[in-house]
Amino acid sequence: MFIEPNISGDKRGWIEVVCGSMFSGKTEELIRRLKRAKIANLKVEIFKPAIDIRYDETQVVSHDANSIQSTPIDNSQTILLMAEGVDVIGIDEAQFFDDQIVNVCETLAAKGIRVIVAGLDMDYLGKPFGQMPNLLAIADYITKLHAICVQCGNIASISHRKTAGGNQVLIGEKDVYEPRCRKCVHEKP
Repeated sequence: MFIEPNISGDKRGWIEVVCGSMFSGKTEELIRRLKRAKIANLKVEIFKPAIDIRYDETQVVSHDANSIQSTPIDNSQTILLMAEGVDVIGIDEAQFFDDQIVNVCETLAAKGIRVIVAGLDMDYLGKPFGQMPNLLAIADYITKLHAICVQCGNIASISHRKTAGGNQVLIGEKDVYEPRCRKCVHEKP
């Protein structure tokens, strides 16, 4: 897909990715950056996958209850339709979006829009999750956050699922997942 570059010279877009395990503060950081953009009087739009209704159907909500209004969507192409006149786009839980999310982010950045994406870089098995590896590859800026391992207190990079097996996608929070370090994830409960 060809992305027409912004040749006007007045606005430059870029892609920021905030990644890490569950409970590492990804959404908190996304909300912080978006609120700062609003303080700067920039036009901001926030999107989240429609399947993520853990805390709220329309708001992006962090585990410690900070929130910002968002638009739930089923298809990443919808973001392009709603990006007219926007300075900053926020995307939460990017690992749940379809394979077009990378092209969408590239297109937005080429149009001079700052794109801030948050998502899990690994699934509960410690494997790359969804389109996050591809988003990390094209990002201009990457922030990797860590949680604290509930077993030993070291940094945690894996979202350990408390229940055995199942599909890769299982929406949940502390009742289903807990942060663990590389060593403790392989130990029994």
